[in-house]
Amino acid sequence: MASPPTPDFADLIARLAVELEAKRIPFMLIGGQAVLLHGEPRLTQDVDVTVGVGPDRVPDLLGVCEALGLQPLPDDPGAFARETFVLPAADPATGVRVDLIFSTTPYEAQAIDRAVLVNVGRREVPFASAEDLLLHKLFAGRPRDREDGAGVVRRKGPDLDWEYLAHWAREFAVIPGREDLPDQLKALRAGS
Repeated sequence: MASPPTPDFADLIARLAVELEAKRIPFMLIGGQAVLLHGEPRLTQDVDVTVGVGPDRVPDLLGVCEALGLQPLPDDPGAFARETFVLPAADPATGVRVDLIFSTTPYEAQAIDRAVLVNVGRREVPFASAEDLLLHKLFAGRPRDREDGAGVVRRKGPDLDWEYLAHWAREFAVIPGREDLPDQLKALRAGS
């Protein structure tokens, strides 16, 4: 297993986990922090968190931000979250950005249930599984995401649940602009 988050992020992530759990908000870390766990090391300056609730829980998440000293970035966080399904905030002391990403789909609920627990700052924190991280990266489809996905396959290829990945790639392929996900997955597997 790769390294958990760097010490710069460990305290923030552990405190974030405590606050989210106190509000009974299911969650998992995704993005660069999960890439450090499952993929190839790279520089990351933020914390991306999938929360298994809808934007109707913005008041609870604003409470989490307040408890952690995080400053919401939009002028109207509620309106921004309802429009984008993201509540971005930053730690004024360190500049670390935290994106709380609202997710209410059956896939996301399953992904949160499948999360792997990692000890961060003496706290067990759920991180996306390697498979779900790879699916997130394929779905996002930006060059950095494709690189991250390839890194996950290079590190974990033989151990990945390819049947699970193929199922969700097919499911996501019905979404306009994501029709090629099964082919992308096949290409990654062939290269592993």
